[in-house]
Amino acid sequence: MVKTKIAVLVSGGGTNLQALIDAQGRGEIPHGEIVLVIANKADAYALTRAEQAGIPAVVITKAACGGDQEVFEETLLAQLAACDIDLIVLAGFMAILSQRFTDAYEKRILNVHPSLIPSFCGEGFYGLRVHKAALEKGVKVTGATVHYVNEIPDGGEIILQKAVEIEAGDTPEILQRRVMEQAEWKILPQAVEIVSKKLANR
Repeated sequence: MVKTKIAVLVSGGGTNLQALIDAQGRGEIPHGEIVLVIANKADAYALTRAEQAGIPAVVITKAACGGDQEVFEETLLAQLAACDIDLIVLAGFMAILSQRFTDAYEKRILNVHPSLIPSFCGEGFYGLRVHKAALEKGVKVTGATVHYVNEIPDGGEIILQKAVEIEAGDTPEILQRRVMEQAEWKILPQAVEIVSKKLANR
C-alpha cells in the first residue's frame, strides 16, 4: 500500500507531534507516515521528539530567510517538495501562512485548534489565550477542532471536533491540559488518518 507522506510543522514543545508519533506507533494511521518534521524555531523541543522517533527534522526560520515571508515560504515549499510531501499537519506551528502557500497544498494542510470553532478562533487566538477567553466568557463546554487550513486563520472546513467540559476551579493551564488530553491528542490522529486514506486512494 502506498502511504501518504506527512510533514509535521512545529514551533514549540511538540505535544501534538508526540500524539501523532504515538498513534502511528499503535498502528492508528495505517494510510500515512510521518517522514519529516519542520520547526521554525531552532530550540523547539519538538525537534528532540522527532530525533527520538527517528524522523528526519529540519529548522527553517524566518530570520534565516532575511525576515522575508515570501522567501520563508519558498524555502518551506522547496523542502516539502524535496521530500515528496502529500500532507502537512500544523501542530502548534506559530506562523501564519499566505494564500499562495495554502493554495499550493489545498485540502492537504491540517491544523488543530484548541476550541470548538467558530468559538474563540481566528487571529490572535492561540495557546493559553484561547482557554483564558473561554473561561472569561463563562462557557460550560469547550473542546478542540481539526480543520483544513486556508488563507483565513482557523477558517477552513472542519474535519473533526470533540467537546470537553469546563470544570469548577479551572485555570487556563488546567483547561489547556484537559483539552489536549481529552480532545486534541485523540482527534488529530483520527483526522490525519481520514485525510491520509483519502489521499492514498486518489
